[in-house]
Amino acid sequence: MGIFSWLLIGLVAGALAKFIMPGKDPGGIFVTIGLGILGAILGGFLGGFVGLGSVESFDLGGIFIATFGAVVLLIVWRLINKKKAK
Repeated sequence: MGIFSWLLIGLVAGALAKFIMPGKDPGGIFVTIGLGILGAILGGFLGGFVGLGSVESFDLGGIFIATFGAVVLLIVWRLINKKKAK
C-alpha cells in the first residue's frame, strides 16, 4: 500500500475506533491518523497470528482489522492513563 492509502485507512480506522469508544482522548486529526495506522499494524499482526488475514489493501476486511487494532490501542492507552491518574 502507498503512503496515501495508509493515511486514509489510518484516518478511517482511528475515527471508527474513537466512535466505538467515545471519551476524552488527547489529540486531533493527526493523533487519530496515527492511532489508525498503529492499529492497522497491530491488527495486521494479530490478524495474521490467528489466521484472519492482514491489512493489505483499502477494503472492508482491512478496515475491520485496522479498527480492531486501534480499539485495542485505545483500551491500552486508557488503562495506562488510569494508572497514572491514581
